[in-house]
Amino acid sequence: MYPGVHARDRANQACIVMAATGEVITYADFEERTNRLAHLLRDRGLRYGDHYSILMENNSRYLETCGAGERSGLCYTPINSHLTADEVAYILQNSESRALITSAALRDVAVDAMAQSPDVTLGLIVDPSGPDAQLQDYVEAVSAFPSTPIADEALGTPMLYSSGTTGRPKGIFRQMPDRALADGTALSAFLVDQWHYRPGMVYLSPAPLYHSAPQGATGNTIRMGGTVVVMERFDPEQLLALVERHRVTHIQMVPTMFSRLLKLPEEVRNRYDLSSLEFIVHAAAPCPVPVKEQMIAWWGPIINEYYAATEGIGYTACDSVEWLAHKGTVGRVRLGELHILDDDFRECPRGRPGTIYFKPPAPLQYWKDPQKSKDASTPDGVMSTVGDMGYVDEDGWLFLTDRKTFMIISGGVNIYPQETENLLITHPKVADAAVFGVPNADLGEEVKAVIQPMPGVEPGPELASELIAFCRQHLSTQKCPKSVDFEEQLPRLPTGKLYKRVLRDRYWADRETRIV
Repeated sequence: MYPGVHARDRANQACIVMAATGEVITYADFEERTNRLAHLLRDRGLRYGDHYSILMENNSRYLETCGAGERSGLCYTPINSHLTADEVAYILQNSESRALITSAALRDVAVDAMAQSPDVTLGLIVDPSGPDAQLQDYVEAVSAFPSTPIADEALGTPMLYSSGTTGRPKGIFRQMPDRALADGTALSAFLVDQWHYRPGMVYLSPAPLYHSAPQGATGNTIRMGGTVVVMERFDPEQLLALVERHRVTHIQMVPTMFSRLLKLPEEVRNRYDLSSLEFIVHAAAPCPVPVKEQMIAWWGPIINEYYAATEGIGYTACDSVEWLAHKGTVGRVRLGELHILDDDFRECPRGRPGTIYFKPPAPLQYWKDPQKSKDASTPDGVMSTVGDMGYVDEDGWLFLTDRKTFMIISGGVNIYPQETENLLITHPKVADAAVFGVPNADLGEEVKAVIQPMPGVEPGPELASELIAFCRQHLSTQKCPKSVDFEEQLPRLPTGKLYKRVLRDRYWADRETRIV
């Protein structure tokens, strides 16, 4: 993160601003804080290539706990703050973490997880409510160490974990970067170019900082000498107010955020000055075409999309003009070599859906799990996948159809529910939607929709009939839900990831197999 340079040249500029409280961490503050934590980790025996983990909600200390690893040659693992103690313990053990940094809000989960992880010998807690026998006060612990750089600075790297929606999460391992601190990584330089980052930019971060996209976006903003405005949690109107207040230039979002912004009353949407915005990028889930059309009409042709995975095996992208000419695409290849393969690993012709594979710049490696690396690759190990389905059109534009694991087989017909979900989310009475297969004695599976209604909308048979009729107006019969259930809140993380398996498994709970 150009250690020392920004602290020298722009010491009093805001490096981080917390959205709710307005707390400001200057570049001078950030430099001192990352140095102190780096010294503490060295003092506790963590050397080049060792691992530590971070389990916190978005707060003012989060990015410095990552920055210390960046400048001390350590692997640091931000952990999903929604996980249970057992799930956290698995990551601590699997990553071979030797330290855990947590917060008062997640203290009990952290303590329970540490009790299952004997290699974690250092536990730090941010903003404790009082003395703690299991965890040291973070500020008190780091204050005993110098604010100057450690003697053996080296470029470190995050080791992120997959979300684990289809099994145990997997550590995504990249070789430690043998590069100077000031150079950063090749991936960092690639993303700075792709996302049009520049010195003095103001980046608004509306998503959890444990996720890969905010990790890259906030880190690169700081590397460029910009200001990061961190939202503690996403709120659509607050986002608009923050853009106006801080003259935000860049944001990375997910499609559900777009949907919730568009469902604000028109007078609220028009209340704020958004003229400072330069570059909006979105990913993580397919964006319904009507939603993106409305966002481009509202914010202008500054909406950019990319498709990638935490694994870093490939990258496609498109800007607003390209997307409008190829509506629904997630772009053309910018990194890696794209292939669409059938179940026999043969190349699919243009326009025919198959499993998306990339020939990555470097072989895919999951930490301590060569079998999972092999399972995610073609038999010859040349190409890797993250399980998405899609096709490439005649002009080379990639379109997603679904996650392979959520394909519905009804009466021998393969149905990919993404299109139905994308339509339902556009209905004014729908806040969120999940579509998947449930048992049907005759057809094997039938299409089920589970809906989170908008606030104030009454769920029930009338709304279910209205939504089924809405689908039949726009989709072929086989893609339309046969029935609709309602939930107060769908299990979707702020990252945009829908835990559809949690919903689907309820309907298959009394079955030993999904083959009817």
